[in-house]
Amino acid sequence: MLFTISTTLRPATDLGFLLHKHPDRVQEFEKSFGIARVFYPEADEDRCTAALLLEVDPVRLARSRGSSSPDFSLGQYVNDRPYAASSLLASALADVFRTARTGRCASRQDLADGPIPLEIGLPALPCRGGADLAHRLFGPLGWEVDAAAVPLDPVFPEWGESRYVRLALRGTVRLADALNHLYVLLPVLDDAKHYWLAGDEVDKLVRAGEGWLAGHPDKGLITRRYLGRRWALTRTAFARLAELGDDVEESLDPPVDEEPGAEAPDFAEPAEPAEPGATESARPRGVSGPAEREDAAPRPDDGRVPEPPGTVGAEAGDGAGETRVPLNTLRREAVVAVLEEIGARTVLDLGCGSGQLLGALLDRPVFAKVTGMDVSARALALAKRRLRAERMPDAKRARLELFQGSLTYTDARLAGYDAAVLMEVVEHVDPPRLPALERVVFGAARPAHVIVTTPNVEHNVRYELAAGARRHPDHRFEWSRAEFARWVAGVCETYGYAADLRPVGVDDPETGPPTQMAVFSRKEERP
Repeated sequence: MLFTISTTLRPATDLGFLLHKHPDRVQEFEKSFGIARVFYPEADEDRCTAALLLEVDPVRLARSRGSSSPDFSLGQYVNDRPYAASSLLASALADVFRTARTGRCASRQDLADGPIPLEIGLPALPCRGGADLAHRLFGPLGWEVDAAAVPLDPVFPEWGESRYVRLALRGTVRLADALNHLYVLLPVLDDAKHYWLAGDEVDKLVRAGEGWLAGHPDKGLITRRYLGRRWALTRTAFARLAELGDDVEESLDPPVDEEPGAEAPDFAEPAEPAEPGATESARPRGVSGPAEREDAAPRPDDGRVPEPPGTVGAEAGDGAGETRVPLNTLRREAVVAVLEEIGARTVLDLGCGSGQLLGALLDRPVFAKVTGMDVSARALALAKRRLRAERMPDAKRARLELFQGSLTYTDARLAGYDAAVLMEVVEHVDPPRLPALERVVFGAARPAHVIVTTPNVEHNVRYELAAGARRHPDHRFEWSRAEFARWVAGVCETYGYAADLRPVGVDDPETGPPTQMAVFSRKEERP
């Protein structure tokens, strides 16, 4: 991936002093994920350009990733990380230009202290929110922004645009500020980070954002995305920013995070009280493979703070002070309501993740047995810790069972339940493996009822995703209402079930609900 920064200040070669990199040399910097090289394609009195070329080694990157990183199968080796600007480039930029970011330059301190004409080029920048979001984030900082969407294939314009933009920035800005803008905003635009978020991320954000972040009109969005929507870190950052600006903490913190954004539980940290709308798992529920689950990762949005689609209390006419309910909370409540409606006493959560549905069921004594299965041992350990299983009263603990297993292999432990739940699971399964899941759940286990929820792809237009983009990178597919209905009908015909289709979230008259639900009921006689 390539980053260039140019100036026309005379003598332009002073840029080498400000960056602490000599124009006549090519310098290399070893990173854990590849090699960063700094060189000068042009350097004369009138114009000087410094380039940072980051060569990412996908194998080294895969080996350096944490075990909960959201890559799956070949995705951790074949992806856009070597080519598109992201947190990898931001990390390299922070390391290579560390002194320049502080604004120190003993030989040219007067230049370092003041604004200079700069031009910045990024040929491929992933931008969740499109070119408009790039304008919203860089425009208030004094940049003239030129962000052009990159087509999926110029030969086939009908395929539409990709989620990448070609970004050019021009402005008279202090060099240290320019580098810090990029350090913070590159991962914000990508809406992802390649490394584990530690507690010092808040300090990094506040330092890099000194003098500009507290007054930025989208500081809430920037803070949440930069910190990966980790709720504890975000709250701390909001408090720190409130001290720097005129805002109080609550004004920075809207009632609901960007739909469907939420905190992803981190396996490396103790369980904390959940944010309203906190996620249920850092993996797909019950699906083989180290992929991150839909509820736990950055989710589609255009970067705006206003109320998300699919939440309660967001419609016109609602009370201004009414709390909005995130979609993942609505989904969980809908599942619990159906389980109560059908009179289930024993429930199997297939792909229990970190156990939020299990906790909701255990709080209701009507459910005599609550079992969670997940392919991930780490997810099960997190669920056990979050549920505080070791400190449960004996009677409550006796109702809970957790075990590891896969949805695509027959398992005798899955049999004998009144109801099984597949909540946001099927879309994480490769389509060729769906028949195996159907055989395991509907053919072998055959609970009296099965509840399945999955995203409605027709509703994605409300999230302003790029053409053809899915809500989560691990989704193998997303169904329309008609496609989901066909799949449900096929399962019913093959395995002897009847089904009722229901909406979850606000049922948009044009696009339908954000989530669709099927409630399967086993017929008395199997065909």
